[in-house]
Amino acid sequence: MLIIGLDREENEYMVRGLVMSFFPHQEFGVDLTPVQELTQEQKKDRLQVEQDRITYYDTEGSEYTEGYVRSSEGDKLSIEDCRALERAVYAALSRATHISLPWGILTGVRPTKLPMAMLRDGMEDADIIARLEREFYISPQKAATATDIARRELKLLNEIDYKNGYSLYIGIPFCPTICLYCSFSAYPLAAWKTRVDDYLDALEREMIAAGEMFKDRKLQAVYVGGGTPTSLSPEQLTRLCAMVHKYFDMSHVREFTVEAGRPDCTDAEKLYAIKAGGADRVSVNPQSMQQRTLDLIGRRHSVEQVVETFERARKIGFENINMDIILGLPGETEADVADTLQKIAALKPDNLTVHSLAIKRAARLNIFWEQFAHMEMKNSDATMSLAYRTAAEMGLAPYYLYRQKNMAGNFENVGFATPGKEGLYNILIMEEVQSIVALGAGASTKAVFKNGHIERCENVKEVAQYIDRIDEMIERKRKLFLQEDAR
Repeated sequence: MLIIGLDREENEYMVRGLVMSFFPHQEFGVDLTPVQELTQEQKKDRLQVEQDRITYYDTEGSEYTEGYVRSSEGDKLSIEDCRALERAVYAALSRATHISLPWGILTGVRPTKLPMAMLRDGMEDADIIARLEREFYISPQKAATATDIARRELKLLNEIDYKNGYSLYIGIPFCPTICLYCSFSAYPLAAWKTRVDDYLDALEREMIAAGEMFKDRKLQAVYVGGGTPTSLSPEQLTRLCAMVHKYFDMSHVREFTVEAGRPDCTDAEKLYAIKAGGADRVSVNPQSMQQRTLDLIGRRHSVEQVVETFERARKIGFENINMDIILGLPGETEADVADTLQKIAALKPDNLTVHSLAIKRAARLNIFWEQFAHMEMKNSDATMSLAYRTAAEMGLAPYYLYRQKNMAGNFENVGFATPGKEGLYNILIMEEVQSIVALGAGASTKAVFKNGHIERCENVKEVAQYIDRIDEMIERKRKLFLQEDAR
């Protein structure tokens, strides 16, 4: 077990994220014992944070020390001091492990926020990239990518009145099966089949209330996710889409997305229902085009079904189709990733979202880690570069990215799109520039106040609780957005 030795307990948060990036799947402990009181044996496998220096003692007892200078007085560190501490942690661990993290000291989920702010301040791309490298230790390639995406996002945002608009998320928490890596609020459909209509009844009540709360705001993007929305029947999908049109003014909506991610439960009738319901964008998500991987991770469909579902959606008339893949899945090699990308390129999707595997605490892959620890689960520069190159060859440009904790290879999730078919909702939720009203079990609503302050309110995750406590969920939103109006 690696020990994080702290001079002050409040430093744990900023240090832990970086340590986890260098030592994935390692167990950590926290200790406030002054380093002077430790024996040489007790110092082994320990990262010690002190007032002006960071020292990492490896398992052999070798020391890697980096100093840093604090500019502020007192217990509370300034932003500049926090970054100096993080740079020292990074430098010590990088020297000890011979690892350079592509995103440097950044452990947050929204790295494009940094170049976005610099662009708004009028900085040139070259100066932004240099600053990202110098202050955050981001690699030149990632700094350039983040800046390029931020500029593209800014252009798209400037085309809409996002400050006076809002977006709508609708969560369908049912799936045909639960994938090995999944930690979302999702439940096997078979166990809840008799209560799906009850769930839609509760969702309708939440829609009525939300539509009334936001009747004076412009709805700009609708996203139906999950779970797996196409686990619903065609009649239930028709009802869901009808409710959206009934309770919300759709006249300003620029994008209406429904995830059709699981080919094993997405047939022609359901796609027709989604299309007739006004959706103009769907997501067909294979995650991999390797059959042995699909079998392993619990995707009960074939590679052939992925192709059939995509082609069916195209034939029905969807002109904006996204496909998701995950890099770093158990046992996959660079050759597997290359084959997956070639098969997807042959379909010519309008969007491609490339995820780096992030093993969350609640996922079965983490809970039963020992069963899979012998299998390589690693993303790499080679596979990420391959994804970027293939997307470029397909005519797709990167338009949004985000990061998660415990990501394979410490890389990123990045969305590519044909110019003009970027996913607006993805940009809005990542850049946190407008309120997202989220409905359904486990949905998280985000209020962006006029002064830039952000607050959230969560719906309960469990389906029966959501149905029984729907009035409470509605009241949570009412209080949150009354507060937003007051600000």
